[in-house]
Amino acid sequence: MKSAFLYSALLATCLIAAPTFATEPQEKVVYHVNDSSGARIAMRNVENHINAAPEAKIVVVTHGKGIDFLLNEAKDDKGAFAPQVAGLKARGVDFRVCRNTLKGRNLTDEAVIMEAKVVPSGVAEIGKLQAKEGFVYLKP
Repeated sequence: MKSAFLYSALLATCLIAAPTFATEPQEKVVYHVNDSSGARIAMRNVENHINAAPEAKIVVVTHGKGIDFLLNEAKDDKGAFAPQVAGLKARGVDFRVCRNTLKGRNLTDEAVIMEAKVVPSGVAEIGKLQAKEGFVYLKP
């Protein structure tokens, strides 16, 4: 009986002391886009990043002129942005759009493609991701 108790106590100690494996990605990166003229380049950078580090958590935060590629029907000379955004979203990339910018342009949240999330402030979102959630900042 005494040995069963000791075995149970030893097993419990081992389980408590066992290393825990973090479920968070090794890398957390926020890409800052405030000018959609570089949106294709930014998305190519994000795609290359995901290819090199598939476990990375990537968030693209847009404000100012940077929101343009995340609006409904947005396109450039290479075509619509939505398929490329949807492809990255399917790979775990989050896209966030500044509501302050939308309001400043008299646009509602419905002007934004469904793959993107509207946040109260783009710059505040970047600050929060860096200060509170440990994201690294990249500006393509």
